[in-house]
Amino acid sequence: MRDWLTAQRRRLSSKNALGKAIQYALSRWEAPTRFAGDGRLALDNNPAERALRCVAITRKNFLFLGSNAGGERAAILYTVLESAKLNGLDPQTWLSNVIDRLAKGHPINRIGELLPWNCNNQIASLAA
Repeated sequence: MRDWLTAQRRRLSSKNALGKAIQYALSRWEAPTRFAGDGRLALDNNPAERALRCVAITRKNFLFLGSNAGGERAAILYTVLESAKLNGLDPQTWLSNVIDRLAKGHPINRIGELLPWNCNNQIASLAA
């Protein structure tokens, strides 16, 4: 298809609407075709849209967090909980284990160990 578009582009004037559309497609060719070379990539962003659905549904509730700082804290907490879900963890269990570990004096220079993507099978060890 790219070869065909390139051939058609050469036949059309740069001021022609179809020529502009073809040039637009060719200049952005890599991004929409990247998924074809990597089976892990999705053709659309439906998983991201589904993940954000809960935010859209509860948007009005977030209006009454008290302050901008409260809103920022809620956004951070919501982000890490959704990250836990995306990493296959139960968010409530993960968060309670992280809070427990922090209360027991987990070193601040090793805080990265507690992030959802770093503790996929370490939940049992977090509670210990």
